[in-house]
Amino acid sequence: METSKTQSSAQVSIIIPTYNESQNILKILKLIQDNLPKNTKTQTIVVDDNSPDGTGKLVEEYMQSVKKFANNTIEIINRKTKDGLSSAILKGIQIATGNTIVVMDSDLSHPATLIPKMIDALKHPKCDIVVASRYVNGGAILGWTRKRKLLSKLATFIAKRGLGVNTKDPMSGFFAFKKPVIQGLSFDAIGYKMLLEILVKAKNASVLEIPYTFTNRELGKSKLDSKTVFDYLKAVWKLYRYGKNGDNEEKRKSVSFFSKAGRFYSIGAVGLAINYLVSSLFINVVSDLWYLHATVIGIVVSMSGNFILNKIWTFEDRNFEPKHSAIQYAKFMGLSSLGALVQVAMVYLLVDHNKMEYPLALVLAVSTSAISNFVLNKKLTFKEKIWS
Repeated sequence: METSKTQSSAQVSIIIPTYNESQNILKILKLIQDNLPKNTKTQTIVVDDNSPDGTGKLVEEYMQSVKKFANNTIEIINRKTKDGLSSAILKGIQIATGNTIVVMDSDLSHPATLIPKMIDALKHPKCDIVVASRYVNGGAILGWTRKRKLLSKLATFIAKRGLGVNTKDPMSGFFAFKKPVIQGLSFDAIGYKMLLEILVKAKNASVLEIPYTFTNRELGKSKLDSKTVFDYLKAVWKLYRYGKNGDNEEKRKSVSFFSKAGRFYSIGAVGLAINYLVSSLFINVVSDLWYLHATVIGIVVSMSGNFILNKIWTFEDRNFEPKHSAIQYAKFMGLSSLGALVQVAMVYLLVDHNKMEYPLALVLAVSTSAISNFVLNKKLTFKEKIWS
């Protein structure tokens, strides 16, 4: 069964994503029912990711036993695969009939007693999103290890500093919002933190944080693992690229800068390999060739290859007119030669004066000249603003 349809529209839709929550799901459904505001028509939507422990089946049986509460309709979406919490929330939003959406976990860590307060707060015309917060005054966390708390603080720091989110608890899984706030927005729904994506993309939304005490689950298994961490970092990177302009283009100058720097240095790594191979080849083939001469030959060969790759890939310059390309090549070689001089001098000093092994000296020298090469060639050879 994919979905079941409500008979009529609700005022509030409560979305509960689940995976292997058979020990908790019935308790949270009962708690929600006991704490729903009177005279408010609600729709509780359980989105289950094909739980092996039969969570979805338990909900179906519960729906049959209670049929329909006075003002609360329970529905279930049984998904065929485990597609993640954020996508489950998004699926619930798609069928929600309420103009107010509440999202909460099913592991009893989020108190259902807070739901009426969150709904009341959203009745204010200047409140668009309500976040149940662990980190405002009055909020707390019970039952977490020191490591778990540290990970949460670190994730919150990354979200606030990296994405410019002002909310104190952007990682909360317990939140509510007016459905029109997300109208027209496109969501990636990566990982576990749907609220963070909403906060970044609904840029003009007014947010209110309400304190609550998060209580660690007593039954069932936590979903936090290495994949969760990876998905979070992936989501943060996508949201960082999204920027503050409301689209998915690389609008942030820093994104463009670091993207091109990454390409430049990737090519530099290839150049390092070519440099090393050519230099080593000449040292081994020409027995009486001084190692500095071999280094110069390796530099020239690798720099020429670097120019071609950077023109095509890093700076995406499609003007291949001979005169234009020749001028660019001369500038690239000239500017890169400054770095090459530093490289040769460093190799000489490190090998002759500090008795360092040649391969290590070569790596250190190339790394030192890489930053100046990128900045100067970006500005002077390919005529781009440095911070763009």
